[in-house]
Amino acid sequence: MAKEGKLPPVNEEIRVPKLRVIGKDGQQLGVLTLPDALSRAREADSDLVLVAPGAQPPVAKIMDFGKYRYEIQKKERESKKKQKKTELKQMKFRPKIDDNDYQTKLKHIRRFIEEGHLVRVTIMFRGREMAFTEKGLEILNQVIADTAHFAKCVSKPKLEGRDMHMSLSPMSEEEMRRLEKQEKGKVEIEG
Repeated sequence: MAKEGKLPPVNEEIRVPKLRVIGKDGQQLGVLTLPDALSRAREADSDLVLVAPGAQPPVAKIMDFGKYRYEIQKKERESKKKQKKTELKQMKFRPKIDDNDYQTKLKHIRRFIEEGHLVRVTIMFRGREMAFTEKGLEILNQVIADTAHFAKCVSKPKLEGRDMHMSLSPMSEEEMRRLEKQEKGKVEIEG
């Protein structure tokens, strides 16, 4: 009945001769032998669940195991919902990119960053374009400049084979606040 070792032993699965038993209402029933504890659980129309196997003596509780299992599964589902899944998204550019195409790709990068994803920006070179890698570096530096107010550069631009790439990640709340303070300071100085 114990699934993948996550659920505690129940009723006949318990292999301990003496247990500290807690009743259905939360009241301690004392240290009982396993057969006595099982009979008390049956009288209460419930299950005997080993809740603290490491204690001396181990602690078992009389409860409805189905309800207990449901509560555990519900907590697991809630914790999975709260976990943030970060994916690596990739945005590919060419060295000869039109301004409108660049702006569209920049919007996609912004959307990915706002969703909390890591974005890998790649410049793909073909044939003779390898002679103009500085153009690719200019594009990546422009991307860094255009995304500076909502993303941070995690890995600097580097050339690997025929691709030049870098990675961007979302800024933390603290970094966003710090950046806003710096921008406000610049506006006050200029004004």
